[in-house]
Amino acid sequence: MLNSIISFTPEMAGQVTEYCMASSNPTSSNMKEVWDWTVKKFENADKMSSPLQGSTMKFTAEFLAPKRILEIGAFSGYSALAWYESTEATKAEIITLELDKDMIAATRYTLDKYNLNDRVKMMEGYASESIDKLSGEFDLVFVDANKDGYEGYCKQILDKKMLSPKGLIMCDNIFARGMTISTESNPHLDDKVRAYWTECGKALDKFNKWAVSDPRIDVLLMPVYDGVTYIKWKN
Repeated sequence: MLNSIISFTPEMAGQVTEYCMASSNPTSSNMKEVWDWTVKKFENADKMSSPLQGSTMKFTAEFLAPKRILEIGAFSGYSALAWYESTEATKAEIITLELDKDMIAATRYTLDKYNLNDRVKMMEGYASESIDKLSGEFDLVFVDANKDGYEGYCKQILDKKMLSPKGLIMCDNIFARGMTISTESNPHLDDKVRAYWTECGKALDKFNKWAVSDPRIDVLLMPVYDGVTYIKWKN
């Protein structure tokens, strides 16, 4: 295959998603419950990770067996639940950062309902300030917050040596619904959110240019979901 992307219509993409889900380990009933609840409760629930992404998170964490996880952007606690369930063996400490008051309340609801507070700690406020307060190394870092903050957050983590020697940073939504690539790349994008994602795309293009030029790290941008960037220390 000479190209890295197979072009799908929205309808075919839905069928592919269903096929992939049927051919992958499913998420837990608790994760499905949180996902369904979030979709019903929040108009912007499309910012949440998809069920297939939830399976990807669990697969990744089970493979890496991290002892500490840092999550920048909690949303409703769906991903925190995924990290929690997938690190039962290592009893990983999970720290999730959130600024939005509604999402703080939603995450708190999830942590309380599913008894996650023994290993998941939520820090409220600006992510940059929370990162400044943290110390020690993290084996897995998941970045899914304000897109104009990605570069700053990753720089903080790297400058403070908070990523463990074999650690992994995962950054979500790098394509910004396609707007990072081109403002003409997604004719199906709702006009109500087009301006928002266009600005995100500008910020993420800047982030991509920084990441691939930083001599300390190796970077891989994968054309999956809404674009996922993997970052590790250079060997």
